[in-house]
Amino acid sequence: MVEERTTDGRRIAELLASELDGREDGALETVSVTDADRNVEPSADGARAYDLVAGTEADRIARVFIHPDRLRLEFERGQELAAETATGLELRVRPKASKPPKTLVFVENGAAVKRATDVVDAVVADG
Repeated sequence: MVEERTTDGRRIAELLASELDGREDGALETVSVTDADRNVEPSADGARAYDLVAGTEADRIARVFIHPDRLRLEFERGQELAAETATGLELRVRPKASKPPKTLVFVENGAAVKRATDVVDAVVADG
């Protein structure tokens, strides 16, 4: 039997959006996918696909970028918690030296989407 892994950045982004949008349980019930670019094409540097916001004030948590072979979340809120949670879930993480600083979390296949969802959940639950 051949195991197929989803490693297409666009498909991983679709899976993550589907997993997050419309959740009605716990902290994730306040998360929405916004400003989606339906015509975005993956690029080596990453192309912005959509934003993740939480709460009634539409507070942006992260931006989602797609690469040909993975997805990258750029956390703007809860950077330390995102890094700690993602590392514990065996997702690749690195800081981004920008102003303000961001934490990058890489989702390299469809199976890692559930773990990425757990990272978003932890950041939102922390407030």
